Amino acid sequence: MDERAVWRQKLGTWITSRRAQNAITAVIVVNSIILGMETSPSLSAAIGKTLSTLDRIFLAIFVVEIGCKILAFGWRFATNAWNVFDLVIVSIALLPSSGALSVLRALRILRVLRLISAVPSIRKVVEALARAIPGMGSILLLMSLIYYVFSVIATKLYAATFPDWFGTIGESAYSLFQIMTLESWSMGIVRPVMQAHPNAWVFFVPFILLTTFAVVNLVVGIVVSAMQEEHDEEQRQQETAAIQARTELSQDVKALRREVAELKAMLQAGKRD
Repeated sequence: MDERAVWRQKLGTWITSRRAQNAITAVIVVNSIILGMETSPSLSAAIGKTLSTLDRIFLAIFVVEIGCKILAFGWRFATNAWNVFDLVIVSIALLPSSGALSVLRALRILRVLRLISAVPSIRKVVEALARAIPGMGSILLLMSLIYYVFSVIATKLYAATFPDWFGTIGESAYSLFQIMTLESWSMGIVRPVMQAHPNAWVFFVPFILLTTFAVVNLVVGIVVSAMQEEHDEEQRQQETAAIQARTELSQDVKALRREVAELKAMLQAGKRD
C-alpha cells in the first residue's frame, strides 16, 4: 500500500470517527440556532454581522468535511446515499443568494436536515420509512380509490345543497379529507349537512370508520413493521460481526497453539541432539 492510500485511509478513519461526527453534529445544531436568530429583527440589528460571519464559518466547516470524505473515499463517496444527501444540502447553501436568487437564503435552513445523516437514531427512522414506501404505495392507491368513490357519491348527493363543500369532485375530496382528519368534521360539516339531509350519517360514519380507523392504521402498521425489520436487520449484522470476530479469534488461537507445539518440538529435538 503506497503512502497516498495510507493517508486516505487515515483521513477516512478520522472523518468518520465518533469524535469527528459528534463535532459536526454540534456544529449543525449551533448553525441551526444561528439561522433562527437571524429571523429576529432585534438580534439582526444588534449582532447581524457576527451571525453572518459565524454562518459562513460553519458553512466552510461543512465544505471541508465533504471535501475530506471525497478525498478519502473517492468514487465510493457516491455509493453512500447519506453522503450524496449531505453533498446536495451543502451545495444548495453554496448557491448565490443575491438578486433574483435571494429566495435561496431561506433554503440555508435545510442544513439542519444534516442531523438526519449525523444522528444514527434519526437515520434509522428515515431508513425504516424508506423501506415502508412500497407497502405505503399500495395503501395510498387503495386510499385514492376510496376517496374517488366517496367523492363521486358526495358530489351526487350534496352538490345542490352544499356547493361550497361538495360542488365538484375536487371540493368533495378536500371536504372528505377534512372529515378524515376529524378537524371540525361534526360541527363544521356533517351536522350542517344532516340538517338538510337527516340520513347523511349513513354516508359519513362508514367513511370515517373506513379511512380514519382502518386504512390510516394500516399505514401506521406498515411503518412499525418496517422499523422492526430495520431493527432486526441491525441485530443480524451485529450477530454476524460477533460470530466473525469469534471465528477469527479461534483461528488465531489455533495458529498460536500450532506455533507453540512446533516450538516445543524444536526444543525437544535440540535437547536430544
